Amino acid sequence: MTSTVPALGTRTAEGSALQAVLLDMDGTLVDTEGFWWDVEVEVFAGLGHALDDSWRHVVVGGPMSRSAGFLIEATGADITLAELTVLLNQGFEDRIDRALPLMPGAARLLGELSAYEIPTALVSASHRRIIDRVLSSLGAHHFALTVAGDEVRRTKPDPEPYLLAAAGLGVDPARCAVIEDTATGVAAAEAAGCQVVAVPSVTPIAPAARRTIVTSLEEVDLAFLHGLMTEMG
Repeated sequence: MTSTVPALGTRTAEGSALQAVLLDMDGTLVDTEGFWWDVEVEVFAGLGHALDDSWRHVVVGGPMSRSAGFLIEATGADITLAELTVLLNQGFEDRIDRALPLMPGAARLLGELSAYEIPTALVSASHRRIIDRVLSSLGAHHFALTVAGDEVRRTKPDPEPYLLAAAGLGVDPARCAVIEDTATGVAAAEAAGCQVVAVPSVTPIAPAARRTIVTSLEEVDLAFLHGLMTEMG
């Protein structure tokens, strides 16, 4: 880092209550939660089934196996989970190839975390092929490691992805700030013992202990995250 980085950036992980920042991807950093629903609607229309809009709140934020499985059962569509997974991933990739809008404040926050050398991980329920596609636009250099939904035994809402990320960074989960947009992701992070910042995208998220609700990433910066840890401490 250059000498122009302020003193705050010289704090090491060992010397700060905040040791790492772990971020969800869809709906948190990139404005793609709607993409998944659009693809699901399109794929099932091709199978002769219309999706009920109320189901969107059931499938948002979860692993594809859960979301796709629910939709197959709800519609009675004649397709296997493996076949549907391929169609959904292909449809999603087509959309992000055309456009990949970032959430407001995402680029600025990632740049700040990089500038201050804060260990940062991307923790997503999306599959590796999707994460790598998004990283080409989001900036892989911002992340010390990434965890994909198809690389863990149990994905969100299980705490395994966040525990794996913390272990990979060599930090204490209790000293990690997690930024999530869905109740499923929040549940995973809290079960891992992390401090959570929730930025609700599709569905509301209620306040709770060890959980802070904001309306946009534009409200989140490094000073804000350090402050959360100070309050927790």
